[in-house]
Amino acid sequence: MKKSIFIALLALMAGFGAYAQQYKVVTSVESIVPNGLGRSRIINALEDKDYKDYTSVQTEDDNTRNKSDRGDIRVKNFEETKLLNFYNIGGIRFQNIAANDAVITSMINDMITNGWELAFVVSGVESEAGKGDGQGIFITRYIFKK
Repeated sequence: MKKSIFIALLALMAGFGAYAQQYKVVTSVESIVPNGLGRSRIINALEDKDYKDYTSVQTEDDNTRNKSDRGDIRVKNFEETKLLNFYNIGGIRFQNIAANDAVITSMINDMITNGWELAFVVSGVESEAGKGDGQGIFITRYIFKK
């Protein structure tokens, strides 16, 4: 009897560990271009791509190229959610940052409601940083898993 219960529990635990996890990346791009000239968005791809289709193998003996064109990588089906820019003519707008936080929070809550778990958040800034510093973006990738 004890042996049957142990085997049943072991089988049940193995079943829980055997499922494959699925990941999804959603990206927010927030403009840090002065005078409100940039564009800020949340981008969510609605189609999948297999990275193997765009991967080549490089060896000393030969270059094995894949047959796909770089244009094939483009995703044509995606959601684009508008966000506000960090700057306007008056300078940095904290109200815009708060508004973006509210929209991003709504998106995260919707993903969680749909069974996704926020696993990682990665962000970075790209800025010219030269004299005048007229360009830049703040990018954040939200990595969800199911």
